Amino acid sequence: MQSFESDTTPTQQEKANPGLKLALELGPLLVFFFANLRGEWLVEKLPVLSALGGPLLVATGLFMAATVLSLIVSKVVFKHLPVMPFVSGVVVLIFGGLSIWLQDETFIKMKPTIVNTLFGVTLLVGLLFGKSLLGYVFNAAFQLTDEGWKKLTLRWGIFFLFLAILNEVVWRNFSDAVWINFKVWGTMPITILFTLAQMPLIMKHTIESKPGDGY
Repeated sequence: MQSFESDTTPTQQEKANPGLKLALELGPLLVFFFANLRGEWLVEKLPVLSALGGPLLVATGLFMAATVLSLIVSKVVFKHLPVMPFVSGVVVLIFGGLSIWLQDETFIKMKPTIVNTLFGVTLLVGLLFGKSLLGYVFNAAFQLTDEGWKKLTLRWGIFFLFLAILNEVVWRNFSDAVWINFKVWGTMPITILFTLAQMPLIMKHTIESKPGDGY
């Protein structure tokens, strides 16, 4: 079985454990939020954490550990690694490690910018070469016309760049507390609303399956 699969192609294990799948995706973010909120308490209980630095860097270290644990459990239980969480996890480890090593919080704050820019640029560059790359990720969830895939890929590419810019605006102009709350409680609702807003486009360009097609 392939190690990497579409985020929208649920395995039998994922269908049987939707709550665990959600916990693995949101868990590291909640660990990050709690660890930053109770950083001083955590250092008091576990003095070894003080070696990581201030509260945000302690939260970063625990975020990295939770991310690795989440990916390991996903691989063991669900038999595959979802592409987007895996890419995000790699960036977390790189930029989180740099933040702790250099004692500079800037790197972990830029992580969402880097990830979203990477996804956005990849989708848009793919379109320039005539490839609707989003279709390779979502084709197991629904079938669209070529025009539909192109429009959806364009919209998601622009949306990822929007998230990258929004992250830069928030972390550069507001406090750490505001940025963390935005990262944990703001990005997800914005993404859900954007996804729901694409349903008319998806419905308009959906290819109707015929009896006997195996769907």
